[in-house]
Amino acid sequence: MPIETPRLSNRALTGRLAVISLFALMLFAPPAAAQELEPRALVNAPVGMNFLVVSAGYLSGNLLLEPSLPIEDGKARLGTLGLAYLRSIDFFGMAGRVGLAIPSATGSWEANFAGNDTSTARTGFGDPILKLYVNFIGSPALTMSEFRSYRQSTVVGASLGVTAPLGQYFPERLINLGANRWSFAPRLGASQVLGRWMLEGYASATFYTTNSDFYGGQTLEQDPFYDVQAHAIYGIRGADLWVAGSVGYGSGGRSTIEGVPKSRIENVRISGVLRLPLARGHGLKLVYINGLKTALGSDFDTFQLAYQYTWGGKR
Repeated sequence: MPIETPRLSNRALTGRLAVISLFALMLFAPPAAAQELEPRALVNAPVGMNFLVVSAGYLSGNLLLEPSLPIEDGKARLGTLGLAYLRSIDFFGMAGRVGLAIPSATGSWEANFAGNDTSTARTGFGDPILKLYVNFIGSPALTMSEFRSYRQSTVVGASLGVTAPLGQYFPERLINLGANRWSFAPRLGASQVLGRWMLEGYASATFYTTNSDFYGGQTLEQDPFYDVQAHAIYGIRGADLWVAGSVGYGSGGRSTIEGVPKSRIENVRISGVLRLPLARGHGLKLVYINGLKTALGSDFDTFQLAYQYTWGGKR
């Protein structure tokens, strides 16, 4: 349910809306897509291989806001369920993948706003994400038979994620699961295999279109959000059983509401991943992400369990 505000003068109401709107931005900016810590994104796979991923997660933590705002004790708890499909492709002789992810969530948010307790809950779908991956150095497109003799060494690749404004969104509500705008996230990465170890690094930026129907009928614009990540993966048993440690730093995403600039987001995240094999073509992935340092924004602990089913491949 939306947070209700008492009847105010136009000037007071404008100020109240600006404060509440900034609270909403702290909850969801930058989007989760820009906050992923994704190891092994450059790993090659035979052309025609299909990947179906079902994931469930739990996020909880604090909302760190500007000290000048009359909002205190911001907290959130969310349960997530996601479905993703990816297919490896031949991209002009280079290994590539295309994929679609559809997120959903149910959660509750609470805070003390100007001395009044507020809370709300949401359940529904978030904005779907379409992704294209291409490895243009060290990772050719291969059939199943060719892939058997392939040994990864140095790989350089890029990806582009496009988030479409199709998730649950109500302009009269403060909290929404969709963002009501497009976003585009290009990323460049490199990977190096050293024995059982794989070392990776990524740099990305996320660009946003304007939301002209933000809370209270306002116009929201947002600067790009920049993110760098480093991953160390240890192969216990090839591609079936491995562990990974990751660290990421993100900064930027300064928002402007009705021409008034707000604060930028900054955080440091760490994560651990354990990938476990099941039967042939089946696997589980356990993920933990911690907001190690958050100057402003969502300071969450995230737990995730993902099941992956793999089939196909060009002979």
